[in-house]
Amino acid sequence: MHDRLFGKEASSERRTAVKLKQILLGGTAVFGLALAASQGLAAEAKEGKATYDKLCASCHGADGKGNPAMAKALGEKGLNLTSKETAKLSDDDALKVITEGRGKMPAAGKGLSKQEQKDLLGYVRSLAK
Repeated sequence: MHDRLFGKEASSERRTAVKLKQILLGGTAVFGLALAASQGLAAEAKEGKATYDKLCASCHGADGKGNPAMAKALGEKGLNLTSKETAKLSDDDALKVITEGRGKMPAAGKGLSKQEQKDLLGYVRSLAK
């Protein structure tokens, strides 16, 4: 009946308004999920900084680019955690290095809980950004 009173134009405008609402709601939901995920990663990075400072910074440097004096003393080149090679590691492979060590790097993560390991990895990943 409403269409008869106001014509087909009103019906078309309503359909357009409904579609716009759906797009806005969908976009808002996607944005909200992305924001929540980034906040989760930021929280992991923040929590992991204290562990990094305690266990990793002496060799890898406060900025993750490596401590040149330590690299020279150890004869190691792979102390830069911001490198492309480190970025290419999967989370599982990076966690394995953290927990088991590699080369002259000790197994720093063995005494850490799974959450602390995840937080540390989040912080290490944040250094490359």
